[in-house]
Amino acid sequence: MIMTARTTRGREKTAINASRSQIKTSDLDIKAVFHPEDLRGYIFIEGSEQAIRDLASEVRNINGVIDEEVNVSEIEKYLDEEEEDITLEVGDKVEVISGPFKGEEAKIDRVDEGNREVTIELLDAAVPIPTTVDIDSVRKKANQ
Repeated sequence: MIMTARTTRGREKTAINASRSQIKTSDLDIKAVFHPEDLRGYIFIEGSEQAIRDLASEVRNINGVIDEEVNVSEIEKYLDEEEEDITLEVGDKVEVISGPFKGEEAKIDRVDEGNREVTIELLDAAVPIPTTVDIDSVRKKANQ
């Protein structure tokens, strides 16, 4: 079952990241959470109805669930058939795209695929301190 959740406008990615964290720490029957770039204020969640409602009540930027089930044909235009496979490796230079270090450049020291985390070292820091962040909060620099 796929349902639509209302979110705070502009906080869709924050809601998705918080949802992923909640799904990791609890045993919710959620298969996927996604947000089409051109649809503001809404995200789509696939899973059991009760798990979706439980998730919506736990995540701060989710303001409720629309009671109607969404058919895949209705959201098909938002789904990419081609999956982009970008791998992060130790030594890669990245840009932090969310969190307290947003906009900073960093170098990857360690990649933990299982927990979807990377340990980074900020390049402009006076004292290099390894910091662990969510893998989705960094973007690989194109010109390495």
